[in-house]
Amino acid sequence: MKRITKLILSLIMLIFLTSCQTNQSKVYVFIYDMNDPFITALSDHITRIGENYYPMQTHDAKNSQIIQNEEIERVLELNPRLLIINPVDRLGAYPIINKAKSMDIPIIFINREPLEVDLDLYDHAFYVGAKAEQSGILQAEIVSDLFGNQPTNLNKYDLNDDGIIQTLIFKGEQGHQDAELRTEFIISTLTDDNFQVEILKTNVSNWNQDIAYKDALELLPQYENQFELIISNNDAMAIGVIRAMIELSMFVDTNSDGYIDKENEPWYPVIGIDGIDEAVEWIQTGHLYATVLNDASNQAYATIALARVILEGIDPETVDIDIVDEHYVWVDYKKYSLVS
Repeated sequence: MKRITKLILSLIMLIFLTSCQTNQSKVYVFIYDMNDPFITALSDHITRIGENYYPMQTHDAKNSQIIQNEEIERVLELNPRLLIINPVDRLGAYPIINKAKSMDIPIIFINREPLEVDLDLYDHAFYVGAKAEQSGILQAEIVSDLFGNQPTNLNKYDLNDDGIIQTLIFKGEQGHQDAELRTEFIISTLTDDNFQVEILKTNVSNWNQDIAYKDALELLPQYENQFELIISNNDAMAIGVIRAMIELSMFVDTNSDGYIDKENEPWYPVIGIDGIDEAVEWIQTGHLYATVLNDASNQAYATIALARVILEGIDPETVDIDIVDEHYVWVDYKKYSLVS
């Protein structure tokens, strides 16, 4: 009986130790909100690529910094090898970095960039993402092409022939770094290139398709026959606007061929950012004019490549990443449309 008891205790201890070792070998991914289609795609890519090298576990904060902090605290008690964090609030990175530093646990932040002064607190804190200002610049290049690349002689898409591009902007989130930079740089780039731009309204729709849809249903009739362009900080909001425009008969497939022909059918240019699968489908049907690809696949590859550099001591050059200023790995945006 004693031998059986000892055997059971040994098995329990073995299971416990194996569990601890498994937890310590895992890479944990913390996502701000899996309802965000781009973030979901990025998370899926990270998991798919990462599972070739490490056990992976993902946590969804449901857009709550409180929930995310609690989940991170619980995982830190397991002494994990590495944390990959898409913060709900970039300002929330500071206490996380300090805690991880005290435990010598490396962190890779993704998608939402912490403050530079916070990353500088810890040699093993990194950021993988794209520069938000670049997406605004590329959106501006798309607009320039659309209106004929001649600021003083706009083409037929200048509907009122006044030499000014009248636009509505659907903004991601007031005060959010990416939303602010994307909005700033598309306008400043066009202005620097001598285009005249009149912003009729900037509407904050919090990155959300359904919010943008409801906002657009109310907003667009107020500016009917005034706007010539819709700029969106991401594809989800652009798609919400398109849904509203279809309902308001601003897009009409008059010949029922499944494609909006901008030359012969009611149409307005809508430009997004992210390049999510649903946006690509809307481009193929002619509703969405263009997007700027926020390359989830390459960002995920760069994230896992950086994880291998950190955990296995691999030379960054062998996995084709460049660590800039000791903390950053940048992945370029790309323009995407039927004509790109």
